[in-house]
Amino acid sequence: MDKQIMDFMNFLDSSNSRYLASMQIAERLDNAGFVELNESEPFVLKENGKYYIRRMNTAIIAFVIGSHNLAEHGFTMASSHIDSPAFKIKPESLQQDKSVCRVGVEVYGSPIIHTWLDRELSISGKVLIKNQGSYETRFVDIKDPIAIIPNAALHMNREINKGFQYNAQTHLLAILSVDSFEGNPLKSLIAKALDTKEDSIVEMDLYLYDPTGARLTGINSEMIVSGRLDNLAMTHAILTGLIEAKAPKQTSIGVFFDNEEIGSQSPEGAASSLLSEILERINLAQDGSREDFYRALRNSYMISADMAHAYHPAYAEKYEPNYSPKMNNGPVIKRNVNLSYASSAESSIRFIELCTKAKVQHQEFLVRSDMPCSTTVGPIVATKLGILTVDIGNPMWAMHSIRETAGIKDHLDLIKVLKNYFS
Repeated sequence: MDKQIMDFMNFLDSSNSRYLASMQIAERLDNAGFVELNESEPFVLKENGKYYIRRMNTAIIAFVIGSHNLAEHGFTMASSHIDSPAFKIKPESLQQDKSVCRVGVEVYGSPIIHTWLDRELSISGKVLIKNQGSYETRFVDIKDPIAIIPNAALHMNREINKGFQYNAQTHLLAILSVDSFEGNPLKSLIAKALDTKEDSIVEMDLYLYDPTGARLTGINSEMIVSGRLDNLAMTHAILTGLIEAKAPKQTSIGVFFDNEEIGSQSPEGAASSLLSEILERINLAQDGSREDFYRALRNSYMISADMAHAYHPAYAEKYEPNYSPKMNNGPVIKRNVNLSYASSAESSIRFIELCTKAKVQHQEFLVRSDMPCSTTVGPIVATKLGILTVDIGNPMWAMHSIRETAGIKDHLDLIKVLKNYFS
C-alpha cells in the first residue's frame, strides 16, 4: 500500500471528532518542525520559518515564511474545514426506561441520518475538568463501541423503506446500556477514560462516531471508504502538501477552519476574523505597512478545497451530463453562476496550470440548472479578503453519510498538485 495512503487512513482513524482532527494536524506539524505561536503574544518570525496557530482547540492556520517580498508576491494559500456532520450528545439527558439507558443527541450539520442507525457507535470530544481551582481542557476518545441507535423493526414500521422521517428528539436517542444503573454511567465512563474523578468533570462536549476504521475497497483496492472524508480528505492533502513543500519562495499557508457544516459563524470559522488577523500579523511581523498588506492580498491566491460529487450511475438523473466528475479521474474545479463556489475563469485557469505542471488531469463540476447548489468556505474568504479563489475537491459518493467513498488516485494526485503549488 502507498505510504501516503497509509498515512491518510491513520489520519482518518485518529480524527474521530473535530477536536481530535485538530490534534492530529498539530502533531504532524510539530513533527515537521513547525513552531506553535500564541495568538495573545507578539509574532516573531524568521525567513523560511515554519509556524502555526490553533484557535478554540480546533481551527489551525499553518504557514511557512517565503523568501520573496510579501507585498509583491502575496500569500499562497489552501483552505479546508475539519468538521463533519455528526450527532452531539446531550450529557444531561440521560434517562432510563424499563432498564434501557439512553442519552439524547443534537444533530450537527446535515448528516444522512439513516446511515447512523443500527451500527456500533463510540464517543469522542472535549471535556472540561476542574483541577485545584482552575479548569483544564482534556480530549477523550473511547474507541470501543459503546452505543447504538436502533431502528424499529420492519413489522412495526411498514413504511420505512418508502422513506421515513426520523424525529431527532424521540427517535435518535443513543442506547448506552440495557442494564439498570445508578448515578451517571456516561460521566463515569468518561472519568475512567481520563483517569479522573466524576465530580471533577464540569463540562462535556461529546460526539458519537462510527469506530470502524478506514478501509480500501474495489477489485483493485482503488477506493477508500471511511467516515469524515468530507472534509478530512482535503485537510490531509493540504497538510501533506504544505509539510512536504521545499523552501517555498512565497509565504505558503494551510488554513483548516472549523464549523463549516453549520455555516462558519464562529470565532474559528471562515466567517470570523481568524484568517484576516493572521495574514495581517504575518505582514506586521515582517515590518510591512498597511499598504503592504493590501498589496499582498491583491497578489494572493486561495485554493478552497472541499470534496466534490462523483458521478453515480444509479442516480444519473441528478447530474449535469457534461459536468459529471468520475472517481480517480483527477481533482474537480467546482463552478456556480450564483457564486456558491468562488471559482472564476481567472482562478480556474491558474489551478488548471498547476494540474498541468504536476501532470495531473482535472475535471469540472456544475450542478443541474434545476437543482440548488451547496457552498464552501471559498466564497466567504473571497468576499472578506478580496482574494482570487478557486473551489476544488475530489469526487466522492454518499457525501454526509456516516461512511463515504472516494478514489485513491485522486487523493495522491491532489497531494502532488498541492506540493508543487506550495513549493
